[in-house]
Amino acid sequence: MSKYSILRPLNLAWALCILVYIFSLGQSLNAQFVRGADIGWLEQMEATGYKFKDSTGTEKNCLQILKEKGINTVRLRVWVNPSGDKVSGHCSKNEVVTMAIRAKEMGMRVMIDFHYSDSWADPGKQNKPAAWASHTFSQLLTDVYNHTFDVLDTLKKSGVTPSWAQIGNEIPGGMLWPDGSTGNWAQLAQLLNKGYDAAKAVDSSIKVIVHLDQGNDNSRFRTFFDNAKSRGVRYDIIGLSYYPFWLGTDYKVTINNLGNNLNDMVSRYGKEVMVVEVGGDYTKVQNTYNMLVAVIEKVIAVPGNKGLGVIYWEPEGEKSWSGYQLSCWGSDGKPTAALNAFLTHSTGLNIINRSSEFRFYPNPCFGGLLNFEFAAPAGVHQVRIFDLTGRLRKQRTMLNLQKDSIEIDLVSGIYLVNVDAGIPSRFEKLVVRE
Repeated sequence: MSKYSILRPLNLAWALCILVYIFSLGQSLNAQFVRGADIGWLEQMEATGYKFKDSTGTEKNCLQILKEKGINTVRLRVWVNPSGDKVSGHCSKNEVVTMAIRAKEMGMRVMIDFHYSDSWADPGKQNKPAAWASHTFSQLLTDVYNHTFDVLDTLKKSGVTPSWAQIGNEIPGGMLWPDGSTGNWAQLAQLLNKGYDAAKAVDSSIKVIVHLDQGNDNSRFRTFFDNAKSRGVRYDIIGLSYYPFWLGTDYKVTINNLGNNLNDMVSRYGKEVMVVEVGGDYTKVQNTYNMLVAVIEKVIAVPGNKGLGVIYWEPEGEKSWSGYQLSCWGSDGKPTAALNAFLTHSTGLNIINRSSEFRFYPNPCFGGLLNFEFAAPAGVHQVRIFDLTGRLRKQRTMLNLQKDSIEIDLVSGIYLVNVDAGIPSRFEKLVVRE
């Protein structure tokens, strides 16, 4: 018997396994785990001459830097008639469209955060836009629908269909006060549904988010979403903010509460969940890194792949420019190491039979080194990288190592990574980009 007849069944087994994996991969591409950045200040930072540098000190497009740190999604706030103030203004429809186009060109997905105000809306203030201030409630319903439709339709006609539209920003007390406060739930429900209807009228694929702050506070969320459910509010995703800094405690005090609340929202309301805002003190790099990793792990652990992702609020908003303490950028113009948290667990997908014995990063990879870490350093680890035709493109034996790397010089595309010999069941997707 020739060696080729011996190898043929083995090759067929590998090919069959790869085909099965590709099928599951195709079903899962839409479940790409969100590793996001809210970048509402970016356009004005650039306009004022702020220079962004990567970790090596090289001046670079901020979006490229974020992408290299694992960011695959941007969140953009939109205000109705904003001022020209560099920090509390801008973010008009046209400016948002410009940034969304840039993000799409970088291969990123887009979330639009509707504040329904001319400036910041949050739990402490939900001011109507000046142009809507004297409108009746009936007119406000039309305002919400028209504004939501106009922004999203303009984006779609510009070539960017947002993946998500957030109807209101941190609204535990409602929005468009006083008409849409939680003191008048019947009216708030109508306003939220007008936003939902407008988003779906533009494109039914756009998922609608309703967003509250203090994502660790289960009672806060149950109170709001029980009311929303009883009044027929339509939405797809529950969005949460989580800022241990503003809670005045270390994240270790509340991180389990966040995880429990995420799980409860899924089981109680049958919705998907996403942490759409998170941040930590830029001067406490290690603590912020640890907090981000813990948040990502809590979201990944949500049952049924219903934990969709994590978005950092303004990582690029360096304090000397913004006055904001919770960015991920240093005074040297470079991202802090805290942002590397988005390179952890970075298969780019929610878990699909993921082995707990190894991980690799960054993913997506832009060339250079692909890093591997093993839970058990002892023994031999055979690492193989295949293209989607089943051809072996890279191979390396890692002996008694907890960490090692492979030089990636592959053309852009999707590859499959397998670790160890034997039954080829431990496949993970690797994305290589130029």
